[in-house]
Amino acid sequence: MRLPRKHSMTKRADFARARKDGQAKAGRFVVLSTLADPALPCLTVAVITTRKVGKAHDRNLLRRRIRAILQLHGERIADPKRLLVTIPRPGSSSATYAELEADWLKQAKRLGLLS
Repeated sequence: MRLPRKHSMTKRADFARARKDGQAKAGRFVVLSTLADPALPCLTVAVITTRKVGKAHDRNLLRRRIRAILQLHGERIADPKRLLVTIPRPGSSSATYAELEADWLKQAKRLGLLS
């Protein structure tokens, strides 16, 4: 699955709605929040990296890795009409790609996202 612009979450209200009204699961390296919304045309994703995660190059690396994970496993999401927010936790910049992917998949399974 490629992540074109239409899959990007751009409105602050959508971030807040997914975090407030949706389900969230926290793992060792990421926090995954999701909210089903039948009005959406497709899966809408966001990656929020705060300064607590690390310096700018660490945050950029984490964003690239999480986008790669979404591209790889995004087609397996059972109900694509939903908001999906991924937030790396402090300390996740020291994780390898495999560790980050395993944690993301574990949280997605806990939320019942993957088919």
